[in-house]
Amino acid sequence: MTTLQAPTRVSKARRPSAASAPGRSVRTPLAPRVAAMTVMAVFTVYFLMPIWWLLVASSKTRGQVIGTNPLWFADLHLVDNVRDVLVYRDGLFVAWMGNSLLYAGVGALVATLLAAMCGYALAKYRFRGREALFNVVLGGVLVPATALALPLFLMFSAVKLTDTYWAVLLPSIVSPFGVYLARIYAAASVPDELIEAARLDGAGEIRTFFGVSVRLMVPALVTIFLFQFVAIWNNFFLPLIMLRDERKFPVTFGLYTWNSQLNQIPELNTFVLVGSLLSIVPLVVAFLALQRFWRGGLGTGSVK
Repeated sequence: MTTLQAPTRVSKARRPSAASAPGRSVRTPLAPRVAAMTVMAVFTVYFLMPIWWLLVASSKTRGQVIGTNPLWFADLHLVDNVRDVLVYRDGLFVAWMGNSLLYAGVGALVATLLAAMCGYALAKYRFRGREALFNVVLGGVLVPATALALPLFLMFSAVKLTDTYWAVLLPSIVSPFGVYLARIYAAASVPDELIEAARLDGAGEIRTFFGVSVRLMVPALVTIFLFQFVAIWNNFFLPLIMLRDERKFPVTFGLYTWNSQLNQIPELNTFVLVGSLLSIVPLVVAFLALQRFWRGGLGTGSVK
């Protein structure tokens, strides 16, 4: 005779819920998602609206900028306007763009290297006066650049370096904020055990820094480079007091001189608009090209 076994009952407490089932993700309620998307959309429009207006205005003639819809195109003259800017006064705008790339590119690269070495030394080496030196660096972060412009001018005047490329390039290679960020990141991302292992393998301090530590500090170094690149590119006051030869102007100061001459040369209005549009292209390219290093750095060590 066979006996029938009563079906076992599974208590509700042990029954897996939909939220805890494997492969299921907890969905955020609709209202917070809509609110978050709305806020992001508003800020996106807020930040992109000036660029859109600049693009539209750069494609118009001087009369159309005032007499047509400021947020939509009229007759497309963007190619002609760009060509006119590039050939004006034997390519003066091209020289300004080249100067800005020189000041910002070389200055940001050297500043990043110096900041990385200084921050790494402050984070990983023990020596007398280390904290006092770091406090001096923090004090340098709080000093505005405009307060240093006049002392720098007097110093460069004493050594006959005003109105030269060095007058803008040399002050740009110092980044107190970069030193601060490099120290904080090196202390958190470069293990002391890894440095000791490299030393036991016979690597010197320079090889350990460039072969091991720099690879782990890439996200911080990219951040320092971009911050310094943008700061040098947008620097206005230092070239204003240092430079007199317009062929050595950066693009920001050059566009300012054109804008100050609008009463005498009205056609410069279109040149200023087109030049402003072209001047932001290197910044956009730099951010788009280097953002992958941020993503890679944020994911490093997340999965073991």
